[in-house]
Amino acid sequence: LAAIAEGKSEIRGLSTGEDVLSTAACLRQLGVVIESAGAVTVVAGRGLRGLPPPQQVLDAGNSGTTMRLLAGILAGQPFESVLDGDASLRQRPMRRIAEPLQQMGAKIQLSEKGTAPLRISGGELRGIRYAIPMASAQVKSCLLLAGLFAEGETEIIEPLPTRDHTERMLAYLGVPVQRQGKRIRVQPAQPLAAPIVVPGDFSSAAYFIAAALLVPDGAVTIRGVGVNPTRSDLLHFLEQFGANIEQHHACEHNREAVADVLVRHSTLQPFTAAGADIPLLIDEIPILAVLATQAEGTSRIRDAGELRVKESDRLRTVAENLRRMGAAVIEHDDGLDITGPVALRGADIETYGDHRIAMAFSIAGLIAQGETRIHGASAAAVSFPEFFELLRRLEEDANNEVG
Repeated sequence: LAAIAEGKSEIRGLSTGEDVLSTAACLRQLGVVIESAGAVTVVAGRGLRGLPPPQQVLDAGNSGTTMRLLAGILAGQPFESVLDGDASLRQRPMRRIAEPLQQMGAKIQLSEKGTAPLRISGGELRGIRYAIPMASAQVKSCLLLAGLFAEGETEIIEPLPTRDHTERMLAYLGVPVQRQGKRIRVQPAQPLAAPIVVPGDFSSAAYFIAAALLVPDGAVTIRGVGVNPTRSDLLHFLEQFGANIEQHHACEHNREAVADVLVRHSTLQPFTAAGADIPLLIDEIPILAVLATQAEGTSRIRDAGELRVKESDRLRTVAENLRRMGAAVIEHDDGLDITGPVALRGADIETYGDHRIAMAFSIAGLIAQGETRIHGASAAAVSFPEFFELLRRLEEDANNEVG
């Protein structure tokens, strides 16, 4: 958004994850000047119409977010561009954005399987009313960004509420965007540059929340984490099932709620996550499955078939790795049944290059008997390069505090 704003935006708290670096690299190929100095990143916005044609393929790496959101911007540009990614990203479904963008007037070519690379011929777009078939914040955000370039209003109808970071940031940058129930409307408008503070990523914080809950006598305070209600549903969900969680020092940055989160070791009751819970817990399902192994009874995850088309087939990968650790797991087409409590044992864990699997099973290893080996642990760098360093620090830090 800073790249297509008018003026310079100073961003604080930007992640060093590979997905963010992939986005920045693509934007630089589109002529955007991005400079970092310490904790501050300055982005010189080129406005909606100021991006030049890229001279080579735009590489989104492993980042589905980069590919899908950038496709919305490129669909509004009067030139041709190609978006590609690594082998994992080339397996992820892209018809879900191509079809509505084509309805808006863009020309998009995909592989025969409906995957990357995406060849986008953009230009004059028109606003549409579109009901998204699946609950996807990435699809919604792609269309909201395309709507900035379209003639007339763009209306998006979600089957279930999803992460709303894009809507909040658009409104903060002066774009007319409205939400009524499941309907989101955006008017074509030029975002304005502004200072931006990125809250601590809740999906990254979730692993330390789980660690405190699982480890006997554990306690962790996480400073400055984003607690946007469409992102931090895990907190409220776990509280219903016995988790001891407190929030302190609540504040707001660029329309995003932020707080310090204190978590203490707790005995969890079995839970069911399904229906409207799933889009709001989607990134936390792997670590939630690890927590389920220590709940007293059978926990159920349903309506989570979307996890089969993430960086790995997360349902299969979670089930496979939990069984290696001795957990009682039944895999379903759209979810898992996990019965606990079970004394986990150390095992060789295969991540299949999936960052969330690497981190979730590192936390499982904290309470397992014996050694746990995480093969492909470097995948954590996709979203959280500092994960293992912070985990080691947390074990050594008597204050049990991370930020």
